[in-house]
Amino acid sequence: MKRKLITFWRVVHTGILNFMRNVTLAVAAIAVMVVTLTIVLFSLITNATFANTITQITSKIDISVFLKDSDTPDQTKQLITQLKKLPNVKSIQYLTKEQALRQYEQQNAGNQNLQQAINETSNPLPATILIKPYDLNKIQDIKNFLTKPSVAALQADQPSYSGDREIAINRITHATDVLRKIGIVTVVVFAVVCALIIFNTIQMAIFNRRDEIGIMRLLGASTSYIRGPFIVESVIYGILSAVFSILIVNSAFLASSGTLQATSLGLLDINYANQYFDMHFWQFLALQLMLGIVLGAVSATIATRRYLKFKTK
Repeated sequence: MKRKLITFWRVVHTGILNFMRNVTLAVAAIAVMVVTLTIVLFSLITNATFANTITQITSKIDISVFLKDSDTPDQTKQLITQLKKLPNVKSIQYLTKEQALRQYEQQNAGNQNLQQAINETSNPLPATILIKPYDLNKIQDIKNFLTKPSVAALQADQPSYSGDREIAINRITHATDVLRKIGIVTVVVFAVVCALIIFNTIQMAIFNRRDEIGIMRLLGASTSYIRGPFIVESVIYGILSAVFSILIVNSAFLASSGTLQATSLGLLDINYANQYFDMHFWQFLALQLMLGIVLGAVSATIATRRYLKFKTK
């Protein structure tokens, strides 16, 4: 056991020395890895922020179904029961004519002319069913149900979920999907580039130490003992890149919330993104370290297997 620990320490020590010797070669590998890990982190935070934005907007959006005054209570009750059975219906609220009028008056309390016009006429508002959906992307299922002839015959007007609000929600959900796909593609591309750069960096390190490696093999050094320092060197790349990536993202949020006094950037809620980053800081750091270590170790392992002609056990 003691011998294994001594061997392990020698491998780690040699890897650290190699990193210090090859710091110039490592700069490019670390730089690309930092970019890759930063993109991964920003993608995770952006997706979470967009999901929160959509959730907030969804909670404020409902579909208003306007009923005819001639509808009987049994017809209304049956319609509500059918709506509750739809998989995308989260909740349903029924407003009588009087309740719909009171709600309308509250929503337009600042409009004196409108208030006066309402008081001078009988209640023109119909009884209303307010439907909150789970997923706005699947709203078409509810629309299809509401346009059935038997259901449409109970309605005094078209459902209210249309126009600008629908367009705005669709744009947000579409933008989220597009950005998520772009983020995945970008991460994959940079991960491949990063692996290739680490691969070439290790290749050059092997070339520079080819005489030393030859002597070690002649003296009977094991495969793992020779390969180990190169893997340790690449793992150091990953650890440093993860730390730099976290610092970059943290500095970006500090600058946006402090120096720029920004609360949002287009659809991106910077305040929520900053809070989300703070709440999951240690999880993000662990994820970045894991990704950096795995990416570096795998790239170094492939490089050593190819260029040192080792036999895998």
